[in-house]
Amino acid sequence: MPASPGAALGLVGVHFGIVLLIAAWALLGRLLRGPEPPGPRALLLVLAVWSAPLLPAAPLFSRDVYSYLAQGAMVEAHLDVYAHGPSRLGGPLAAEVAPLWQHTGAPYGPVFLGAAAALSALTGGELTAGVAGMRLLALAGLALMAAALPRLARACGADPAAALWLGALNPLVLLHLLAGAHNDAVMLGLLGTGLVAALGRRPVLGAALVTLAALVKAPAVLGLAAVLALQVRAGRGPVRAAVTTSLTAAATTAAATAAAGTGYGWTAALDTPVSPDNWALTGLLGRATRTLLEQTGSDLAPLAVPAWHTLGMLAAAVAVLAIWLRLRPHPVYALGLSLAAVAALGPAIRPWYALWGLFLIAAAAPTASVRHRTAAVTAVLALLALPGGGAADPEQLVLAFSGGALAVVVLWQAHQARLAPAWRTA
Repeated sequence: MPASPGAALGLVGVHFGIVLLIAAWALLGRLLRGPEPPGPRALLLVLAVWSAPLLPAAPLFSRDVYSYLAQGAMVEAHLDVYAHGPSRLGGPLAAEVAPLWQHTGAPYGPVFLGAAAALSALTGGELTAGVAGMRLLALAGLALMAAALPRLARACGADPAAALWLGALNPLVLLHLLAGAHNDAVMLGLLGTGLVAALGRRPVLGAALVTLAALVKAPAVLGLAAVLALQVRAGRGPVRAAVTTSLTAAATTAAATAAAGTGYGWTAALDTPVSPDNWALTGLLGRATRTLLEQTGSDLAPLAVPAWHTLGMLAAAVAVLAIWLRLRPHPVYALGLSLAAVAALGPAIRPWYALWGLFLIAAAAPTASVRHRTAAVTAVLALLALPGGGAADPEQLVLAFSGGALAVVVLWQAHQARLAPAWRTA
């Protein structure tokens, strides 16, 4: 169905703006290598200025925020959010949820669902107020991320300003965690704060905060390995460190689950189905294998995608073990690499999933070349999502490309105009 003139213009404008944002971010990174680089305070001011226009905007690049709101309303209404999808709730909130997730249980932990339920009670289920509340929750997560990054960088021997530039001013953070109001911001904020506490020799607080992060989204549970490793590096015995971390995590889980009132159904909801057209590596390989088997008439075709998903999870586990047992980098960097492997090899991927590992890689990258390669990946991923969050058709791809190309032309003209005085002088 052809886009309306307004929608077409909006799509061109969004991708025009994304390319300009990436260029501004890259230029800011260049300034960090100059004779008078901006410090963390100046970068935090830039972050505030860049974030401000996104706060009143409608949700961009994903409709997940509507699922969050519906799930929060379900918890408040004492519906089992892990056994039923938003269709059980009904009403205007459920109507905004994408059809794929209407009958799917929540894959999130009790900490996030408890916060979503509190927001639902506060807003009375009103859609606009709920979106604003979720945006503020994401902003709080971003604030925790920005506060943790310089401290993590100093502890890892990295540049705090460079860590802020890559880990907080990153276009993926602004476009998806903030504009998309994703709960990954809360997860990463709690995870980073927990690691700061563990580095400050407060292992119980660190393990509690990391556990809270995992009770937002499950991948953060890997952070407990970093808390354990940091205790061992600080001179605590491995057994004592393991007992402290395990008991703290168990107590925090029990307390948070009891407070949220959601029960432990989230443990069974971690296998929530993924979108059939998800472009995760294992999904792509699975669909290609399935097509090949169907063409040969094999009865194994339905098993192709699940088999590749299983292989991907096994590969991720092997990669994580290799990082910790063979490479043995700083625990914060090891955790960043591990989360990156989980995101890359998992059964589902979205552009913002890259931030799971990127956030900590930004804080602990051992060399500038690592930061530069990570930044290049960020720039590519920032261009992949459409503002509506749905799959792209050919017309939309042309419009998005046109907006990006127009921004490149404008940037080239600005560059040429800046060089013009030098040519005339010569």
